[in-house]
Amino acid sequence: MNLKKDERTCLFIDGSSLYSTSRSLGFDVDYKKLLDFFASKTHVIRAYYYAAILDTEDYSPLKPLTDWLSYNGYFLVTKPAREFTDATGKRRVKGNMEIEIAVDMMEMAPHIDHAILFTGDSDFRRVVEAVQRQGTRVSVVSSMRSSPPLIGDDLRRQADNFLELATLGANFTRRQTEAPTRTRTAAPPVRHPADQLSEPEEEDPLT
Repeated sequence: MNLKKDERTCLFIDGSSLYSTSRSLGFDVDYKKLLDFFASKTHVIRAYYYAAILDTEDYSPLKPLTDWLSYNGYFLVTKPAREFTDATGKRRVKGNMEIEIAVDMMEMAPHIDHAILFTGDSDFRRVVEAVQRQGTRVSVVSSMRSSPPLIGDDLRRQADNFLELATLGANFTRRQTEAPTRTRTAAPPVRHPADQLSEPEEEDPLT
């Protein structure tokens, strides 16, 4: 995995990408364990989490997660998502965070040794290359084991290291098929609740 204790490291987490990739692998991410895991392996100076949030009058199912992240070691970057109806009449939500991630990576590059980017989008290849020219090592976290693979070839080749989420998952994820253990003292994993947007009829077994 090539993480070094003395490296100043920054995490850049595309929330939508990590959520969809982990779900495709049958995982739910525990964000506390994720941060603890990387902090135990390297000197994490900042962990960014990016999310486009639908700005409606209704209560957002993302709010419990984003509130938790902002008080527990993550630097939260959000912007309003745009809702529209496609040609088939299906409700869609669009909220791309590429610019925000690229700007933060470029700004942080002179101050860090290692950037860990959680996405598989090949559109990031150029910013990864630009960050590397400043002397910063870049690792990308996504998956080749999903069907289809969720990491673009151009991005994987450009990165200094490719970290397979299916391999890392045991350190900070919980399988969706596992029955939760209810105790009076143990809190449930901090997870991404965005699936409630598309599956409102499904009750979360942890609530």
